[in-house]
Amino acid sequence: MLRKILVFIVLLTLFLVALLYGESFAAWLDAGGTESILLTALIATLLSLFPVIPYPIIGGILGAIYGPYLGSLVTWIGSSLASIVMFVFIRYGYQDLGQRILNRYTTLSKLNLLFERNAFMTIFLTRLIPIVPSIIVNVYSALSRVGFLTYTIASSIGKIPSMILFATVGSTIVTNPIGLIYVAIFYGLFLLLVYAGYRFFVRYTLKT
Repeated sequence: MLRKILVFIVLLTLFLVALLYGESFAAWLDAGGTESILLTALIATLLSLFPVIPYPIIGGILGAIYGPYLGSLVTWIGSSLASIVMFVFIRYGYQDLGQRILNRYTTLSKLNLLFERNAFMTIFLTRLIPIVPSIIVNVYSALSRVGFLTYTIASSIGKIPSMILFATVGSTIVTNPIGLIYVAIFYGLFLLLVYAGYRFFVRYTLKT
């Protein structure tokens, strides 16, 4: 119980910091206060952990400031670290409770077993689809028996395309607004490809 309370207090504290100072952090970034990439990455991590400001906006700001390449890298680092931090906290504090809930119902237990058996591809593919809330993937993965390394690699690799998109859009708005059309077309085709791959993966998994 003490462990659960401690994790809750830490997460609540980080949430309150993001809630109270999130706009100030974003304004500081937008004003160009990014001399320290390390500090910028830490702020990006906090704002991704608790997105009181939608993280695509933060990624766009970083892309506008740093350019598409370095901006994408910092945006990706912040998002990946945030997902790892959330995974670690939930795994450490609440996995035992989560396992009891997941194993309580037969259908849910079977779905969880299917997820754990195909954890890498499932996490990877859900990260590629921006409409899937990141927090759901973070928490569910932590409550399951998915290994830390499997989660970290699949989650971090899967985040690359969307983080590049956020930073590239921010950079393109500043340097070449007409380029947004090409970015939108490319990413739309990419999502169609991912969706087709995901449907094939689900169909193949259900057969096996």
